[in-house]
Amino acid sequence: MHTYARLVDDDWRVTNQGEYLQGATFVRKPYRVWSVEWEHDHCEFCHAEFIDPAFSEAHAALASGDDTIQTEGYAALGTGPEGEDDYHWVCASCFGDFSDRFSLQVAPVST
Repeated sequence: MHTYARLVDDDWRVTNQGEYLQGATFVRKPYRVWSVEWEHDHCEFCHAEFIDPAFSEAHAALASGDDTIQTEGYAALGTGPEGEDDYHWVCASCFGDFSDRFSLQVAPVST
């Protein structure tokens, strides 16, 4: 018999994310590059690639030509090595799949 918890535990996407994402707060936003050397990221669970289509013509072409590319998602607040925001990214699909399991929160929208 498979329960939801059992399926989640057996999910290939779950590794050690609980060590740094358990209870984390996220903001849904467009992905933006950190630097010329760090111009993409990957979903912490499924490894889908995040790119910024405004970074270059090549990135724009990639984003428009590949529906697996993520241009926005959920960015964690304060989970980077030195408390940086936007260090860990989660795609919308994985955020929905794992928000309960890891008690992921969405920051309230400021008005």
